[in-house]
Amino acid sequence: MSIFARIMIALVAVLHLYIAWFGIFAWQSQGPATFPDLPVSLFEPTSAMAANQGVYNLCIAGGLIWSLWIRDAEWGRKVASGFLLFVATAGLFGALRVSPDIALVQAGPAIIGLLLLWVPVLQQRQRKS
Repeated sequence: MSIFARIMIALVAVLHLYIAWFGIFAWQSQGPATFPDLPVSLFEPTSAMAANQGVYNLCIAGGLIWSLWIRDAEWGRKVASGFLLFVATAGLFGALRVSPDIALVQAGPAIIGLLLLWVPVLQQRQRKS
């Protein structure tokens, strides 16, 4: 795994650690300022839902961090790919359902990470054949 792929995976993990913190701990305090189009009265009754989503994001971050510690390069690449695909899928879905900005912020880095993981492997395989 290249250093650039590792950096992108780490950045995506940090983003999801932040999203997890936000959903679990800061939904009611920071949510109204972050989402000014939503009514303030919405944040308290949806705090359990936001915390649940935060836990999912924490699991994504954990999986990405785990992939960086795997010594076997192929296994690490495959684990990272799985978690990056989860992020890209969620980001594209969010872009369609919530805001197009989500594609740039969430799916974009994940897709870049996937390219950094797999383009060198595919190039090397092509050279061998």
